[in-house]
Amino acid sequence: MIFSDPASVAVVGASDDPSKWGHWLARGALVGHDRRAVHLVNRGGGAVLGQPTVRSLSELAEAPELVVLAVPAAHVPAVVDEALAVGVRGFVGITSGIDDRVIRRIRDAGARLLGPNCLGVFDAATSLHLAWGRFQAGSLGVVSQSGQVGLEIAGLAASSDIGISRFVSVGNQADVTATEALLDLVSHDLTTVVGLYLESFGSGIVAAMSELRAAGKPVVLLTVGSSVAAQEAARTHTGALTSSLDVVDAACRLAGAVRVATPAALVDLAAVLTSGLPRGGRVGVISDSGGQGAIAADLAAAAGLTVPTLSAVDGLPLGASKRNPIDLAGAGEQDLANYSRAVEVLVRGGEVDTVVLSGYFGSYGEDTPSLESPEVAVAVQICSLARETGVPVVVHSMREDSAAVRTLRAGGVPVQHTIERAVAALGDAARLGALDQRSTRTSDGLELSVQAGRIEFGGPPGGDACVSLSEAQSASTAPSASGHPGAAVAPFTPGYLAARDLLGFVRFPRAHAVTSAAEVRATPLNGPFALKVDWLAHKSEHGAVKINLTDPAPAFDEMRARLGPGQYVLEEMDTREHTVELIIGAKRDHSFGPVILVGAGGIHAELFRDTAIELAPVTPATARDMLARLVSAPLLAGARGAPPVDVASLSEVIAKISETLVARPDLAEIELNPVRVGPDGVLAVDALIIPSGEPLDDKGGQRVA
Repeated sequence: MIFSDPASVAVVGASDDPSKWGHWLARGALVGHDRRAVHLVNRGGGAVLGQPTVRSLSELAEAPELVVLAVPAAHVPAVVDEALAVGVRGFVGITSGIDDRVIRRIRDAGARLLGPNCLGVFDAATSLHLAWGRFQAGSLGVVSQSGQVGLEIAGLAASSDIGISRFVSVGNQADVTATEALLDLVSHDLTTVVGLYLESFGSGIVAAMSELRAAGKPVVLLTVGSSVAAQEAARTHTGALTSSLDVVDAACRLAGAVRVATPAALVDLAAVLTSGLPRGGRVGVISDSGGQGAIAADLAAAAGLTVPTLSAVDGLPLGASKRNPIDLAGAGEQDLANYSRAVEVLVRGGEVDTVVLSGYFGSYGEDTPSLESPEVAVAVQICSLARETGVPVVVHSMREDSAAVRTLRAGGVPVQHTIERAVAALGDAARLGALDQRSTRTSDGLELSVQAGRIEFGGPPGGDACVSLSEAQSASTAPSASGHPGAAVAPFTPGYLAARDLLGFVRFPRAHAVTSAAEVRATPLNGPFALKVDWLAHKSEHGAVKINLTDPAPAFDEMRARLGPGQYVLEEMDTREHTVELIIGAKRDHSFGPVILVGAGGIHAELFRDTAIELAPVTPATARDMLARLVSAPLLAGARGAPPVDVASLSEVIAKISETLVARPDLAEIELNPVRVGPDGVLAVDALIIPSGEPLDDKGGQRVA
């Protein structure tokens, strides 16, 4: 295992200068000298850290298994050539700016490269320390695209006493990927929780996070993108309504992972998860101050937790409130054991899933030394209760550090100096606990498996063999637009009528093509009418649709004079009462493949931005969940006396749209807007389909070169 437990390592660029990378890497490498051979290479010779060096790798009797490149970029090609010549098969590329030709030489030789431009690798289980900085051994595995962010996470993990089991800085991912590093943590015994920082998402990330969750190792993801402009101009309402973080969150839901916003939030959540996932979102609050308990309860509600009314509260000290939050009302100060008694009442009562203890506990021994020993004993008891019952306990202490605080952390009970961090971590843990491992099924019951091809971290070359979600979708047995798995389909020609034909499972109003006023007058359709241009996408913006027409011929003459000859569509208007307008859209995300969106529709879709997004394909049941998340969901249930709409049929349409995009790699986007759903079913009154690689403009849905 080249990057986790090599038999021998060589640090090229080892230095006695503490300000240089070569010094830190050499010092870290020597930590494992009892487990592996460690070679220090310095072209000037002499000793480094009191150890002898060699001037080049060629002087070594045997080729080291792993070489750390800590020399300037200009010297890297010669070092790599020499290393490959003597038989080296693994490199850690600390140096930035390594030439692509050098990377190709490494790959072509059958060797592997971590990085370049990375901070290095650390493994507590194997005493491997080939990275800048200091690491406290623990249970959090960290895979980070940014070395500095990863180092910050490691430092916070040390402060929280959870420590690092393995740290992998993947840098530019020129060879070894974050997916590979994640998959190798599945079987890493020390790792119980995984922290992941990524700025871009490559092949297999969703599958890797799913494997970790299935192995009981939840992933906490930190990423960026909420303040960055879209990487490409939105071509449809669906594109405009789909943010990068929305899609990331959808990927997390599918994988059973959770996204947080800061390194501190990642570590706070990891500290809670080291004792297991909460069974639900019910939280019990204990304090020795009514004010602190009330603040904690308010924050819990804001974090999506519930603060339930308690019934089984026997055993609380005299004078303590028996409501939730529980106010010990000075009983904690009178007898410190009352803190653990109150915790025991909650964790054994079966009415809460997590417990927050907020206030002065953790400070008694520091302010009154004679109380340190009894306070520590109470802390030990609280840890024991949390372990025994499996109910996570989080402590907010007014003291950042004390013997009791250290005892709690060492016993697996997280301690935060602010109540907002303590409650936010429990809220994130409850969100994660609510996610079930889901297999994806089409509405026809066909299984779409998303499995990762296993790669040994640092194993043989050959590229990332993991199956990304998009790859799994493309290779799936999802029905094609023709309804038969794998059936050949003709290339799609853009246009509204063509979109209607392709989406044969969707109900549209009666319509037909017209090219002259005479054809308009001869229509067999019943009014009122809608008249629209077949070839334009955003019809309202171009005056290319007219509705509620009783005599459509004059409107046709005006529209044709303004927009030119071509195919127009005459369509019956939907005059049903009690309908709700929605948008259903599917598009291909550049990182995660097909996604499906549903939201408030019509011409104001982008104004309201009331949407729900999932990775495609989805089941009708998942589609129902998406609809339930909308702010406008009450309209579907029948607001102000209106009858409920046909949500079952709507959910089927959403699922089939998602399947269609998965089954048709030649399509980039599908959009129905608006979709009018009423008590008697679903009717789409406009549709747009964009072929893959065909940017949209105002001429037939395709940009003319």
